[in-house]
Amino acid sequence: MESIAEGLAFPEGPVVMADGSVIVVELAAGRITRCWNGRTEPMCEIGGGPNGAAIGPDGALYVCNNGGLDLVKFQNARGAGHEGRVERVDLATGRFERLYDSCEGIALEAPNDIIFDADGRIWFTDLGKTHDGIRTASGLFSALPDGSSIAAINRHAVSYNGVGLSPDGEHLYVADTHQGRLWRYDRHFAAQRPTWVATAPGPVGFDSLAVTAAGNVCVATLYDGGISTITPGGDVFKYVIEGEPYVTNIAFGGEDMRDAWITLSTTGRLIKVRWDEPGLKLNFNG
Repeated sequence: MESIAEGLAFPEGPVVMADGSVIVVELAAGRITRCWNGRTEPMCEIGGGPNGAAIGPDGALYVCNNGGLDLVKFQNARGAGHEGRVERVDLATGRFERLYDSCEGIALEAPNDIIFDADGRIWFTDLGKTHDGIRTASGLFSALPDGSSIAAINRHAVSYNGVGLSPDGEHLYVADTHQGRLWRYDRHFAAQRPTWVATAPGPVGFDSLAVTAAGNVCVATLYDGGISTITPGGDVFKYVIEGEPYVTNIAFGGEDMRDAWITLSTTGRLIKVRWDEPGLKLNFNG
């Protein structure tokens, strides 16, 4: 286990770039940061609470932003300036623009994770907000990257978080945090009910995910921290990371796609490990 960066403010959303650097979001700082050759370089003070991130077909970085945290109560912040939204960041300049903060006239709550299919369409989850003992609705959405069209796939989920595509691009996998469940959607008929794949054993929750070339789903696992690998048939295998309850994301890269970058959010670290199988290459990269 190699430490790539430390002292990050709740890192999430690692994006492995073609030049070997890794871009992460710092949720608690409202910042996007590049981790490069043992150092960190701020790229964009985006504000709010950036969560998931992905490179789009135009080479820009697309970010799910939950609107920010109330760091005193450690819960989602509410009110003006804390709207959940999806944003586009120009990596050359650091400039960012808001693409979506509502769907069909209903405000987004806390967009969380994001992926692009081969056609360049965005798929993203909305975890919902938690504040003062209240939880708002979660869901799955689809949108175009130019800001022109957004559609709700499911507005009645419990706590959707990680999202990823199967190797053939035909299915979407979605991790549910508080239920510790993995669901599968048919991408072409996504409005239909999802199929249950697996439930994590023990008192754990699911966060973000990445898919391997063989089609296994690697889900960052909370509380009893680690990575849970789930086969398409529903078998679950756990890779434990001692001393870190908030293992939040995993992303694959390297020449053989067996380098796995993992965010350890409580301790503010980005680490790299050698995985036992290659990850799936994403449709777009920077």
